[in-house]
Amino acid sequence: MRTSLILPEELIDEARRTLGFTSKTDTVVYALREVVRRGRTEDLKAMLGKVKFEFDPTELRKRSRARVGL
Repeated sequence: MRTSLILPEELIDEARRTLGFTSKTDTVVYALREVVRRGRTEDLKAMLGKVKFEFDPTELRKRSRARVGL
């Protein structure tokens, strides 16, 4: 998708050099992916201690490893 943005040139150039990219597009795409990744990580951290796993390792070993529906 083509989009026009007004970005601080100094910030883009510093980020580009820091990341080792030559392209401003690659720099922005990487930054956006990093923001999304960090948000997902925070979501997982928020769930810490709220999800309870109850399983028997012996029973899990007995189950078929074949996946259904693939």
